[in-house]
Amino acid sequence: MADKILIVEDEPKLAQLLVDYLTQSGFETQVISDGQQALDWIDQHHQEIDLMVLDLMLPNLNGMEICKAVRKYSSLPILMATARVEEIDRLIGLEFGADDYLCKPYSPREVVARVKAIIRRSQLMQSHKQGGVDEKPVAELLAGLVLEEEKYKAILNGQELDLTAVEFQLLAILANEPGRIFSRQQLMDGGYQDHRVVSDRTIDSHIRKLRKRISEKCPETEIIHSVYGVGYKFELL
Repeated sequence: MADKILIVEDEPKLAQLLVDYLTQSGFETQVISDGQQALDWIDQHHQEIDLMVLDLMLPNLNGMEICKAVRKYSSLPILMATARVEEIDRLIGLEFGADDYLCKPYSPREVVARVKAIIRRSQLMQSHKQGGVDEKPVAELLAGLVLEEEKYKAILNGQELDLTAVEFQLLAILANEPGRIFSRQQLMDGGYQDHRVVSDRTIDSHIRKLRKRISEKCPETEIIHSVYGVGYKFELL
């Protein structure tokens, strides 16, 4: 059975473009253009859909409010699309429970790629919770990554990475919640056990070094992705 995608978008041409690309990729789609109508429909049918592509600016009820309301009763994957790129809007959206962001204008092919990645991650995590796979870290299932936290040891695709304690901690934070976007502040709070004062640039520097160490051992593997204006996430696209 094909995965079903709900598209909540009030621009008819854009909505139809998404329908065309997602249908060509084997998905079933449904379009709703009004925010309040979308929320009313989701209340009754959220178990029938596998992912929602949600526009931020909608008539009658905006995407933030829809996302916040849906998260009270459902873990339905949500890909939020917006032309508003201010950092505060992006962070608020993630706090309300959006799984990922796209900024307009975007490529329909990128939407399809993001949809596939989010659904794959959601299915793997659900299977893991139900005991349908071996008891392994979710991160290992996604990208061949094994973390031994007591030893600060990281193995990627059979290659041991030579990481500092801080680099290991940042990788562990990201990998333990695949797909979640972490702000630099969240990485600061979790990456420094001694609560030292560090800056955004320090985090960026550590991430650059971490990526370099990964590329040295596994040049074809990219697992840490930048999200413009927000921070970083772990995902194998």
